[in-house]
Amino acid sequence: MADQVQYYGTGRRKSAIARVFLRPGTGEWKVNGKGFDEYFVTEQQRVAAKRSLVVADMASSFDVVTTVKSGGVAAQADAVKMGVARALIEFNAELRKTLKAEGLLTRDARVKERKKYGQKGARKRFQFSKR
Repeated sequence: MADQVQYYGTGRRKSAIARVFLRPGTGEWKVNGKGFDEYFVTEQQRVAAKRSLVVADMASSFDVVTTVKSGGVAAQADAVKMGVARALIEFNAELRKTLKAEGLLTRDARVKERKKYGQKGARKRFQFSKR
């Protein structure tokens, strides 16, 4: 079997992790073995996942194969977005400036804050009673 040309990028968001492989092709997407529209059900998730390719103007020049795990579907879509952006930089380093300006290479570090002891949640306290 001949060597297959592919570009790899890892994306993360909250606890979601996406492994993205870009292969020269016609713009076909596979996410965890399923079709793109089957996996990402809302339009917002689809737009988020495809954003890197749309900004780079290469939406129909690559087949995208991704495996995502953990987190919610919205966080997975954002993880795929970052993974695609990193894979595009591996393909062409000159795209870095464009993708960076759009904020597609920045890891969104916001995660759920832990619940603290002696409190009802991360910030919420138990009701205070004076008497």
